[in-house]
Amino acid sequence: MAISERLDADYALRFDAGEWTGAIGDSVTVLPIVVGIAALTPVSLAHALLFFGLFQVVWGLVYGLPLSVEPMKALAGLALAGTLTAGEYLAAGLLAGVALLAFAATGALARVRRYVGEPVIRGIQLAVALLLLRAGVDLGTADPALALAAAALAGVVALAGYRRGAALAVLGAGVAITLAGTGVPAPELPALGLFPAAAPALTTNAFSATAAQLAMTVGNAAVATSLLLSDLFDADVSADRLSGSMGAMCLSAVPLGGIPMCHGSGGLAGKHAFGARTGGANLVLGGLYLAAVPFAGVVAAFPMPVLGVVLAVVAVHLGRRAVDVEDRRALALVALVGCVGLLWNVGAAFLLGVGVDAARRRLGTA
Repeated sequence: MAISERLDADYALRFDAGEWTGAIGDSVTVLPIVVGIAALTPVSLAHALLFFGLFQVVWGLVYGLPLSVEPMKALAGLALAGTLTAGEYLAAGLLAGVALLAFAATGALARVRRYVGEPVIRGIQLAVALLLLRAGVDLGTADPALALAAAALAGVVALAGYRRGAALAVLGAGVAITLAGTGVPAPELPALGLFPAAAPALTTNAFSATAAQLAMTVGNAAVATSLLLSDLFDADVSADRLSGSMGAMCLSAVPLGGIPMCHGSGGLAGKHAFGARTGGANLVLGGLYLAAVPFAGVVAAFPMPVLGVVLAVVAVHLGRRAVDVEDRRALALVALVGCVGLLWNVGAAFLLGVGVDAARRRLGTA
């Protein structure tokens, strides 16, 4: 069933309190990662926020549902950890966009999903979490006292029952520290041009990172999101249609200064948990992102030790989800993929995981 046919009374856009609070649910992991990318790479926060805002609005109108718009976490994590250069990061985003459009055009996601088991996807998540954690600790050592204070704030917020909001709370504290030291920056609109941050670099590293990202995207951003839309909203949105949306985002935003973006079940669940029920939440959040674009210059003075704590909190959140596996044999594979990704290469970890998982399943059915 076409999305346009689903925009009946149940999916008419609303802008009540639930939509406003629900909008925050999708920003909990988005903003810490995007600010980190802008602080540690040549990527412009203004450009990134511009395209996040635009696509929040676009998908809110197209789907009529609170669909999430998130950074591609595997690529973002590798870029934050210094494993990918800015050029490789952007190239991997373009490669992922091409692959996702191809999946959508051919209806190939179901076939691809059969070869990438859940333990492999979770192993890649764990590898990215470990790389993020290592990068966060490295940043925190620049000012241990400030990092400990930020970590204490995250702990208080988590213990108060707002575990998902801990990174956002620390990010807010970092912004407050920055504004106290520099004042509010003068408004400035980003200049659009072709690849303003860095030229794409098609290296072996970029290709291996793309493979790792696609493992997460197929499982979490396409298949799991499609199932969650059905469960939470009784909406018939296929994984292949979501794949096409994500491919379109990457191929239109990355060349103009944006970062690789995807949908995600976590952001969708966050919006729903905070009260969002329609695409109105997307329009609210998109408007807030766009309003922040002229003031994105504040990131230039963001305290790196505080950013290190933000990355560590995001890493812990991602890592907890990765190891939430009941089957101990599957958990062993998750740990193997995660450790190989941390100590060697995420692309190699992905290939190793696919091979081991295939052998494990073959032996299990023999």
